[in-house]
Amino acid sequence: MIGAANTLEHRVYVEAPQGGIASSWHDIPLFADQNAGILNMIVEVPRWTNAKMEISKEEPFNPIKQDIKKGKLRFVRNCFPHHGYIWNYGAFPQTWEDPQVMHAETKAKGDNDPLDVCEIGEQVGYVGQIKQVKVLGIMALLDEGETDWKVLVVDINDPLASKLNDIEDVERHLPGLIRATNEWFRIYKIPDGKPENVFAFSGEAKNKKYATEIIHECHEAWRRLLSNDTLANTPSYSLST
Repeated sequence: MIGAANTLEHRVYVEAPQGGIASSWHDIPLFADQNAGILNMIVEVPRWTNAKMEISKEEPFNPIKQDIKKGKLRFVRNCFPHHGYIWNYGAFPQTWEDPQVMHAETKAKGDNDPLDVCEIGEQVGYVGQIKQVKVLGIMALLDEGETDWKVLVVDINDPLASKLNDIEDVERHLPGLIRATNEWFRIYKIPDGKPENVFAFSGEAKNKKYATEIIHECHEAWRRLLSNDTLANTPSYSLST
């Protein structure tokens, strides 16, 4: 970790298993156990916090840093009745939402970021934590004209993990959470003077099978990014590994 939290200098690096620094985007494998359907996610924003932390695509080793808008650190405002982020929010490593590809069903191109993840378990995570999770479903936010997928997952160590296997289980065991997630993403930019966000599929959360297909698509897009010398050698991406 470099710099104090909530400063322009603050960076959180991920440590490689063998020691040293790893790229949070490229070095951490997407799959912890592909046969068992267990994936790695990187926590960027712990539940109930407001600082808009995210993986830096541009800096070497892709540390997690606080987003900056107009020279100021970015915080997500509280939107009643929610406080900060309502799940552990983060990303899947080794994924990329390709901004050149129009998704056939959302009719919008990717947002040029790793795939976003909402981990709904009860434990509050920490910035830079690597959680092993299983996929439950996915929602398609249309954020300023771009497809911005939100994958719903649960930590495999959560007390409810054995009961949560697909999207319908979420409503059964955590009633209201999907509805709250839809509301949060629709309204969270309104206090900053921006319009309400919209969802594809009328806000419906798609099931695990659909989510898994999107994850594989974004994993393949990341592979294409790494093999594309033209893109890989621009200031927009640091492919340090």
